[in-house]
Amino acid sequence: MSSKILWVKNGHVIDPANGRDEVGGSVFAIDGVIVAKLTPEQEAAAEVIDARGCVVCPGFVDLNAHLYQPGKTARETFESGTKAAAAGGFTTVVCTPDDGIVIDNAGTVRLVKELADKDAVVNVLPAGNITLGGKGESLAPAGALKKAGCVAISDSVGGVENNEIMRRALEYSSMFDMPIFDHCQDASMSKTGVMHEGEKSLRLGLRGMPRASEDIVVASDSLLSRLTGARLHVQHVSSFRAIDLIRDAKRHNVKITAEVSPSHLLLTDSDVGDYDTNKKINPPLRAEKDRRALIEGLKDGTIDAIATDHAPRTPTEKDCEFDYAPFGAINLQTALPAALEALYHSGEMTLPQVVEKLTSSPARVIGIAAGTLSVGAAADIAIFDPDARHVFTRESIVSRAKNSPFLGREFRGKVVATIVGGKVVFRDAK
Repeated sequence: MSSKILWVKNGHVIDPANGRDEVGGSVFAIDGVIVAKLTPEQEAAAEVIDARGCVVCPGFVDLNAHLYQPGKTARETFESGTKAAAAGGFTTVVCTPDDGIVIDNAGTVRLVKELADKDAVVNVLPAGNITLGGKGESLAPAGALKKAGCVAISDSVGGVENNEIMRRALEYSSMFDMPIFDHCQDASMSKTGVMHEGEKSLRLGLRGMPRASEDIVVASDSLLSRLTGARLHVQHVSSFRAIDLIRDAKRHNVKITAEVSPSHLLLTDSDVGDYDTNKKINPPLRAEKDRRALIEGLKDGTIDAIATDHAPRTPTEKDCEFDYAPFGAINLQTALPAALEALYHSGEMTLPQVVEKLTSSPARVIGIAAGTLSVGAAADIAIFDPDARHVFTRESIVSRAKNSPFLGREFRGKVVATIVGGKVVFRDAK
């Protein structure tokens, strides 16, 4: 059987893992694996993609996507969710538990992997629950979850309220060198809130969620990580004080990493003024001071990754008063353009710096061989035009859900092709 040969040429090749930043470069792959070069005979037989005017980089790695299968397929499925991921340049996504989506035993992990292997067009890596049923009461079998294929454990929105259980979970997870992903939020302070607590919530007459509800849990978690020596990953950080706490923990060599969502990089509580329920997310959109701190955290390395926190909701669920709508927004397709607008086109970061936060840096958080164009690595590649202007509309959405906070927004920057294992799984029609 003849080999499958791919040649992506004339692109601006950016590979932060290897320090590569080459205009007019090429990337080669044979049978789904990156190779250094092709012979003249192989070049003649190759599928050629001319990436002139575009960036060619490793496929993006998403640490936090809710895909809702099995369980809530009206919101999303592995097929629809991973097609949206491919349209956003993601070649690997970590499928995290959520409210009503429990992954607390090896059998469920195997089911998730079987369903993903059948329907997904990108690589899907499951994360298991920290506690049984995600209830925060007793530990799930982390060792069995790791053996079954989980790359992390997380109770997602529920979090772990009991510090003794969190301590034991960290000790347990360290035995298997598996990070704990935590949604840091004190429910006793935030459970009645629907947006960031501040001047805007007061003016809009909406109940607030204070920064302190996030800060307190980040502080306690980082102390427990320091005590146990275990790996802690803070999901979708949003508070400027939480960023200071993470920065301080890193100075003391605590094994702590963090992520930020595209929504929090570009939007603030001022954007909630139209009562658009698609902008009701958890943690909430906070003040401009917090948004600026998030950008600074990315720039100085306090925040390791940009992760989508992709949370689909049905139109029926979101079509109600702001108070009663569920939290959540889709972000897989808009993560890159939102990041480019907030970080690159604004002059805050260079293209290689932005690409690193979407590729090699999140791959390091979970210790996987992804986010690189190294010879011998899987040919997972994203190609995007950093200057292409487009308006994000409902018709643009590939996900089964349509609850995007960016509907109608003009962006600059768009994925034009995504390749997984040497196979083109997305190509922009234009």
